[in-house]
Amino acid sequence: MSSLRVALNRRFVTGVVSRPSVGYVLPVWRSIGSQVRRYASQVTPKRNGTSTFKLALIGAGLGAASGTVYSIYGNWKDKSSHMEHQRIPPKILKELPDVRITKRFVNPNDNSDLNIILFQYQTCPFCCKVRAFLDYMGISYSVVEVDAVLRQDIKWSEQKKVPMILVQQGDGRYIQMTDSSAIISLLASYLNDKQTDVGDLAKFYPMISFFDDNDKKRLDILNKYFLMYQDKTPKHITRDTQEDERKWRTWADSHLVHLISPNCYRTLSEARETFEWFSKAGEWDIYFPKWERDLMVNVGAFAMWGISKMLKRRHGLSDDVRSHIYEALNKWTKELEKRKQKFMGGDRPNLADLSVFGVLNSMEGCEAFGDCMKNTKIGEWYNGVKKLVDKNRGNLVRRAELMPLAA
Repeated sequence: MSSLRVALNRRFVTGVVSRPSVGYVLPVWRSIGSQVRRYASQVTPKRNGTSTFKLALIGAGLGAASGTVYSIYGNWKDKSSHMEHQRIPPKILKELPDVRITKRFVNPNDNSDLNIILFQYQTCPFCCKVRAFLDYMGISYSVVEVDAVLRQDIKWSEQKKVPMILVQQGDGRYIQMTDSSAIISLLASYLNDKQTDVGDLAKFYPMISFFDDNDKKRLDILNKYFLMYQDKTPKHITRDTQEDERKWRTWADSHLVHLISPNCYRTLSEARETFEWFSKAGEWDIYFPKWERDLMVNVGAFAMWGISKMLKRRHGLSDDVRSHIYEALNKWTKELEKRKQKFMGGDRPNLADLSVFGVLNSMEGCEAFGDCMKNTKIGEWYNGVKKLVDKNRGNLVRRAELMPLAA
């Protein structure tokens, strides 16, 4: 709990506890006051309004009172608001919520035994990361396409962010996981050791609370870039390769992804063009009524155009936002050239490759993507990863009523 909150709470508690003693203190002050008035000069009080000093006292009193009330309300509303390093395990659902499966990718060669439902926005960079991993690994999964404006398909969940997955564990219950990097790390850990239940592995990725530099409580997933090999680390994996993979996965999340919105929504017309592409790529005209599709395009484009300006300032980008994404992509390709490798994982993509690919894949149909292909050397690497992802992806199954895989 912050020192300010502690001080306010102590002030409130002290005021309540010491109230009975006022009856004994008050006569003393009256006695002193009468002696002072005997020697004090006579002052004629002003009758034309309240003094500035009195207004200041009133303002200070109201400020202190409102601060105390707000502190009490905050503590009442969030019982754990003062707790740091609080661990919150992934939520377990006893039964599947009433969700609308929009499509399913089924790979006949999938031997993972995983039953996964992915809640997503088709062109969200973080959702694209998860899909790139699932497709490259040849995993079958169901998809719930969420309305980015109304979000009706996740109204059952306390977590309102995508991507989100529900994955069935051994006892039939469903684990709810959020955060793209944590989802990928969990599933990659399971694929390395299928003898360990995915529910047991999920316990390594709890949500943990901390306070940022502004003393605001934040939540993040612990270990989200770590794979839980335990005593079954593959022979070709070393500590150095793990650290390198984590470094570039972190770079994709902490830097590259923040360049997408300022570039895709650079102008209002470009923002609308981008959302029209989103509608086409996400098949919104199939999964949503026309009024809802138009709402998503028009409201979404205008909102993201405004948000992109805020993100540009937050991340210290110049007006020439294209130069920043060119610089980032050149950094990636120069590293590949330095290593003389086709992929960051060597002869085949690793999780860093799939993360960077997923982020870029989110803007494939946008003007910004075409500019990146023309003005950087990213195309050869990108198309190489895309070829493998498309090759391993399961067959698309789409029908009006889809039931979960286990049903």
